Amino acid sequence: MTRRVVVVGAGAAGLIAAGRAAELGAEVLLLEKMEEAGKKILVSGKSRCNVTNTAPLETFLSYFGRNGLFLRNAFHRFFREELLDLLERFGVETQAERGGRIFPTSGNAQDVRDALLRYAEQHGATVRYLTEVRKVVTRADRVKGVSLWNGELVPADAVILATGGVSWPATGSTGDGYVIAQELGHTLQPLHPGLVPLTVVERATAKALQGLSLRNVQCTFLTRDTRERERPLRIPYPMPDTGEMLFTHFGVSGPLILTASIAVVKAIRDGKVVILSIDLKPGMGEREVESRLQREFEEHPHQQVSTLLRGWVPSTLADVLARLSGIEEERHVHRIRAEERTTIAALIKDFRWTISGSLPLAAGMVTGGGVALDEVDPVKFESKKVSGLYLVGEVLDLAADTGGFNLQAAFSTGYLAGEDASGSG
Repeated sequence: MTRRVVVVGAGAAGLIAAGRAAELGAEVLLLEKMEEAGKKILVSGKSRCNVTNTAPLETFLSYFGRNGLFLRNAFHRFFREELLDLLERFGVETQAERGGRIFPTSGNAQDVRDALLRYAEQHGATVRYLTEVRKVVTRADRVKGVSLWNGELVPADAVILATGGVSWPATGSTGDGYVIAQELGHTLQPLHPGLVPLTVVERATAKALQGLSLRNVQCTFLTRDTRERERPLRIPYPMPDTGEMLFTHFGVSGPLILTASIAVVKAIRDGKVVILSIDLKPGMGEREVESRLQREFEEHPHQQVSTLLRGWVPSTLADVLARLSGIEEERHVHRIRAEERTTIAALIKDFRWTISGSLPLAAGMVTGGGVALDEVDPVKFESKKVSGLYLVGEVLDLAADTGGFNLQAAFSTGYLAGEDASGSG
């Protein structure tokens, strides 16, 4: 008998789930509350859609921290090669770029969305837009269908929840799946923004630096206990040694900050004080910095500190560092004492900020937290609480760094859920 499968949400996970279930012979209905499919795909990767990454499997898994183990089986069965083959079948050529990021050669995210939509529709899936699901209907812990907000009941043998997280709400990701999953008895790990800009206590200093972008700096995050002891914050996935960051009116952003933000937000939520240390000259040791400063002080004795520092950092930052050094603005460098020179060197090598939090959930590129992974089968992505219910993509407690990792997780979990939901196995 043909299985009736309802997929809720026409994003990355939902489109590929609908396509795979229909390809294997199921009667598939894909329900999307927005007026078109894949709106988050269209804005991903700066509208270019970073579909996956060239990183080896073990490295790929490490970007999800401890939760990466949950994806091991899925990635063994449907990973990068299988995804790229599928996209090629439907007309999308891809290319690898800096950092192993893989994009469509056209540079157009719409090509990816359209290919996934063709995959679903050419195999017979029906897509209904502007159709919002209110709840999943069950009987004796087994799926019977979905109830829509207009009162309609849609019968189903299997339901795949692919509603996304709560990031980018304008694309339709407003957390509907979390509510539905909780109503069915699932545990929700606390939601928090991932890949999100951070706010700082030193707001006035940040505002003075607003818009300044720094390259080739090193960012280290530290936690401080009640005895003022500091230790490095453990970030459970690879962090680049150096990279780019950006100052904003509320704090800090940019690639280095976004990469660490998942771990930083969690640490703050756990009650820890988090300090950001920026090494503005990671290629030089502190003694080397101080020696060069001494030499330049001798060569330009009548310069002010802020003027001399403009040979080291952008002018706005030079002014801020000079002010933070506590040295009077009018004093020339030949009158600066050795201990004051050491203070300036310390600012260059250890420019500190106290992280107060982050922008809200809606501002994150991904949503951390979600349905607890121990309540979902990592082979089929079927709920362990409700037979015939599948949970995929950002609905799950999975979040990784930027670079194509999160989209690959959505594609892999969606594809395998669609496969099992079809009943072909």
